[in-house]
Amino acid sequence: MDWSALGLSLKLAAWTTLLLLPLAVLLARPLAWSRFAGKGLLEALVALPLVLPPTVLGFYLLYALGGNSWLGHGYAALTGRTLVFSFDGLLVASLIFNLPFALQPIQRGFDAIPRAAREAAWTCGLSPWRTLWRVELPLAWPGLLSAIVLTFAHTLGEFGVVLMVGGNISSETRTVAIAIYDRVQALDQEGAASMSALLVAISFAAIASLNLLTRRIGRRDG
Repeated sequence: MDWSALGLSLKLAAWTTLLLLPLAVLLARPLAWSRFAGKGLLEALVALPLVLPPTVLGFYLLYALGGNSWLGHGYAALTGRTLVFSFDGLLVASLIFNLPFALQPIQRGFDAIPRAAREAAWTCGLSPWRTLWRVELPLAWPGLLSAIVLTFAHTLGEFGVVLMVGGNISSETRTVAIAIYDRVQALDQEGAASMSALLVAISFAAIASLNLLTRRIGRRDG
């Protein structure tokens, strides 16, 4: 078992979920309730990582974050480190390819809130931000919970984008998915099987916990 790779994957998944959740909330709210020019194009752009081959997305991210790009050059000038083949670049790539997994469940959660609930909050004198915190987010909790679980689980299992942007650097960018690939390449079937089984168990536990919590809170609210 490559515990270093597993720890790195858990760290990447935790940071991705923590940073992506507030961003997804800010984007999902206007997408759910507002009509504006280009909304369909924006939704299509956000959903693009769902249908693009990971190697294609990874190639463009590698180009966008590389030292020849303004982003990669600026980051290197500020920090003295490169974005590609580093954990920082891996995190930036993870935020991008996981955006639809966080955004879409939250958007559906906001879609399910009756407009009358918001209007009642405004009538009571709540500002838009207080309405968000005290009314909308509690009502949209199924979407928030789904976004957390899907983002975390998907980050753990991502391979193509991680390999393209981060490479395979021990304790820096080698995630558990890449470690499994390495074990298969080295004909270490037992090692690959044990890590694969652990990854399946973690993902299954996350999804099962989501379903169980959803049912319990649903019964309580009912």
